[in-house]
Amino acid sequence: MASRSPWTCVLWDVDGTIVDASEGILRRLTVALDHFGKPAPTRAELVHWIGPPMFESFQKNVGMTPEESAEAVAYYRTIGKADGYTTGARLYPGVGELIADLDAAGIAQATASSKPEVQVVALMEHFDLAPHLQAMAGATPDEKTLASKADIVAEALRRLAAAGCDISRPVLIGDRHHDVEGGAAQGVPVIFVRWGFSWPHEADGAAASVETIDELRALLLIDDDAADRV
Repeated sequence: MASRSPWTCVLWDVDGTIVDASEGILRRLTVALDHFGKPAPTRAELVHWIGPPMFESFQKNVGMTPEESAEAVAYYRTIGKADGYTTGARLYPGVGELIADLDAAGIAQATASSKPEVQVVALMEHFDLAPHLQAMAGATPDEKTLASKADIVAEALRRLAAAGCDISRPVLIGDRHHDVEGGAAQGVPVIFVRWGFSWPHEADGAAASVETIDELRALLLIDDDAADRV
């Protein structure tokens, strides 16, 4: 079955878009916040934590200073390394197959995640998605040097271009307002997926919003055989 895409490259957010890592994130946050004498979030409150850089979230959600937040991030990452970056993580149904099908159709793909890049690479390799990606961009370990979604989107596009990929019509797939804002800052339209951790209003400004993997597939891949039959 021949397929093509209206896009020349696809950028993927990771947490809440490709991978549900909430089980491990909640466990590590509970340990880290207890260590610093702060209340741990409930599962329902993870929406405040998953998506933005942790350096930002420790300040916004529990009132840490930038210095305290830097220390908390370092402690949290130590826990994550010991715990294993892929422990408890799972793929959202159908996303892995869609990434493989986009690759088969010749569409360049990259991650553009606010997670530290070492974790992004570990997850993509764990789920056998790395061979389908031409670049894997994430945040620097300190989550300050390279952390904003706009900068990470720019870095993902830079790496794709360096690999000889066509970046003339990019699209970003994400699940938080940070994705919408970061894409807009780089002139990249965003398709917002609603299976992650978000509030309904966060899709405002996105080029499209989808509820299911089938709806996303329809926006990313066109079946030439079906088109010919119409």
